[in-house]
Amino acid sequence: MKTLAHADGLSRCPWCGMEPIYVAYHDEEWGVPEKDDRALYEKLVLDGFQAGLSWITILRKRENFRRAFDGFAPSGIARYDKRKIAALMQDKGIVRNRMKIEGAVASARAWIAMMEKGSGFSAYLWDFTDGEPLVFRRRTSKDIPAETPLSRKISKDLKERGFKFCGPTIVYAFMQAVGMVNDHLVQCHRHRALAG
Repeated sequence: MKTLAHADGLSRCPWCGMEPIYVAYHDEEWGVPEKDDRALYEKLVLDGFQAGLSWITILRKRENFRRAFDGFAPSGIARYDKRKIAALMQDKGIVRNRMKIEGAVASARAWIAMMEKGSGFSAYLWDFTDGEPLVFRRRTSKDIPAETPLSRKISKDLKERGFKFCGPTIVYAFMQAVGMVNDHLVQCHRHRALAG
C-alpha cells in the first residue's frame, strides 16, 4: 500500500491510519533519531511488549506503562523483586505478561552493565550505523522488511549482553521507531524531513 492522503493535505505512511494518536506518533516521533540512553531503553522495552500485539495497543497504554515502570528508569527497574512483579501482573493499565515484565527487568540490568562498562547505550546502538540514520527509499509497505541482516546482528549482540525480547523483528521495529533507519515511504511528508 502507498501513502494515505489526509484531510490536512499531507501524505503519510498507511500504517498510522487516521486515528489522531497514531498520526501524531507518526508525525512527531516515529523515525526521529533518538540519542537519549534512557529513552532508547524505554522504546526497546515497549517494542518487546508489543510482540504479538499491535503498536496502537502499546501506544494507548504508554502513559500507564510509564507510571507502572517508574518512568522507565533502568536503575529502579533493575531492583524490581517478586512483589513488584506480582503488583505489575495486577495492573490492568499495562500488558500483563510475566515473561515480558521479567524481560524488562533483565534488560534494565543489562542496560546498567552497559552504561557502567562502555560508552553508553546510545553510543553502542548508533555505532551500528556509524552514528547516522540509514535512509531508504521505500515506495510501498511491501518494500519494508520485517527484519534485516543488521537487525539480526544487533539482536544477537543484545541477547549476548542479557537483553530480553529483542529478536530481529522487534529490533528492526525499534530501529525504525528511534530513527536508526528512515522507513517512511518516499511519498510520505516525513521522509524528506528526516532524510535531510
